[in-house]
Amino acid sequence: MMAIYFICHLICDRSTVNQANKNVLLLAFCQALAMTGSIVLFTTAALIGSALATDKSFATLPLAILQLATMLTTIPAAFVLQQWGRKRGFMVGVMVGLTGASLAIYAIFAGSFILFGGATLLYGIFNGFVGYYRFTAADVATEAFRSRAISFVIAGGIIAALIGPPLATYTKDWLPVTFAGGFMAIALLQILTLLILSRIDLPPVSPQKQQETGRSLGAIAQQPVFIVAVLGSMIGYGVMALLMTATPLTMVAVHHSFSTAASVLQWHVLGMFTPSLFTGYLIARFGVLRIILTGIVLNALCIAINLAGTSAPHFFAALLLLGIGWNFMFIGSTTLLTETYAPAERAKTQATHDFLMSSFVAFTTFLSGRLLNDWSWAIVNYTGLALIGIALIAVLYLRQQRYERPLA
Repeated sequence: MMAIYFICHLICDRSTVNQANKNVLLLAFCQALAMTGSIVLFTTAALIGSALATDKSFATLPLAILQLATMLTTIPAAFVLQQWGRKRGFMVGVMVGLTGASLAIYAIFAGSFILFGGATLLYGIFNGFVGYYRFTAADVATEAFRSRAISFVIAGGIIAALIGPPLATYTKDWLPVTFAGGFMAIALLQILTLLILSRIDLPPVSPQKQQETGRSLGAIAQQPVFIVAVLGSMIGYGVMALLMTATPLTMVAVHHSFSTAASVLQWHVLGMFTPSLFTGYLIARFGVLRIILTGIVLNALCIAINLAGTSAPHFFAALLLLGIGWNFMFIGSTTLLTETYAPAERAKTQATHDFLMSSFVAFTTFLSGRLLNDWSWAIVNYTGLALIGIALIAVLYLRQQRYERPLA
């Protein structure tokens, strides 16, 4: 992990590297470290919850608390970043995450389920700040580089997908109590993130800018571009959560092994983040709406494959397409959103977007299990198809308004 920091230090000190590009690179590293920690946490939290809870039905409650905390933090985090400055605000978020990781270690040693829930609450607050790395990259980049900046930051997930699961396994027995070592690794990742943030040179927010409010949120939300951007993110992320959550349960139900299901999910995660290496270039070349439409088509293909059969190749192909489709819709919609606000309107616009998206993802995550349990795998997919249809109509309407244009 320290090697990552020193490589980043050497690269960013080169005089040939533009300051804005340096910031984007450092933000991408911060994103990678945050997602790596989240993968370690999500890999172990349910098992820890099961070990600590008297009633085993509450085993996943700490993860539910984390998701709720992340959703509720999106709006206050945006205003902390605006009022305190993004560099200081991100550092505050990381310190909260470090406190959460430390509390988790203590909770595991003490055998306290309540304290462990408090630890995931704090880590959820930290995650509420992480979502703004991509927006900050867009804000510091030039217009021509904006979509690529967002894409590069999200590409940090590739590193997390590759090293997160092995790190969870390797650190499981670092400490005398099983799984406590994983949270020590998360704490180290938080410390490394603080070091990287110290190298970022983000422009401070002037007192005059802090007082500016711009248009009302209602006026911003009435823009067709804003509506399509929010729908694209909500539906792209929501359908991904809907199908991804139900896939392992369905695979086990049709007698696939757990290891096969885990492999399907790993390929899905790589599908989510690997395209980020070139999604920004595709947006700059073909235009943002065409890329969102491509993501919609890939999601539709995923659903068609899911409905066609339940063999392992069906699940592998479908979840890979689902990941790529999410990537195109999420990065495309984030890029589209950056064109809907002035600098003074940034905080409330970004906060509203992420709050709506996070709320919808939480809803579809819950809905997934209910539809699968009460109805069937096919109904889960038909629900996803209906949601994708709404996104398709919205994007086609915006294209009809002759909005589409290349960004560079």
